[in-house]
Amino acid sequence: MKDKRFRTIAYSGILVAVAFLLSYIEMLIPLPIGIPGVKLGLANLVVFAAIYMIEDKKTVYMIAIVRIILTAITFGNAYSFLFSFAGGMLSLSLMYACQKRCIFGRIGISILGGVGHNVAQIAVAALVLETPELVWYLPTLLIAGTIAGAVIGLVGALVLERVLGQYKGVDKSED
Repeated sequence: MKDKRFRTIAYSGILVAVAFLLSYIEMLIPLPIGIPGVKLGLANLVVFAAIYMIEDKKTVYMIAIVRIILTAITFGNAYSFLFSFAGGMLSLSLMYACQKRCIFGRIGISILGGVGHNVAQIAVAALVLETPELVWYLPTLLIAGTIAGAVIGLVGALVLERVLGQYKGVDKSED
């Protein structure tokens, strides 16, 4: 029992560090598509993997929260924290719910996470900026979230299968 707890803590620390590193790399390499606010979401690879690797739901949420806090403190501001936190928590909640109920395959779950992230960010932006017209930007972000979610889901499924497949908590289900 104690070994499992220590292993979970160690994996959690590694996952937070990898997510933080991926956030930094993504900041250095902007997407040349000319649409404000669109990112691939590389750090979501880690959260996606954690859903399948770590059985304890609270631990997965803590990994996401710590990554969001570290990234906001290091690279952002209060507004970026609000947007990332809202997006990250809705995204994780949707992915977790669908993964636990086997509603979609891995790529579908990741797409739902990407879309959920964008919906939450637009909602927070509309509230904070008191500009409900921002909702008109949502279709563009939904397309971007679908594409980014598919890419992250495909890469995440490959990572889970090839690199982390030996980890006891990994789900071996097919897409």
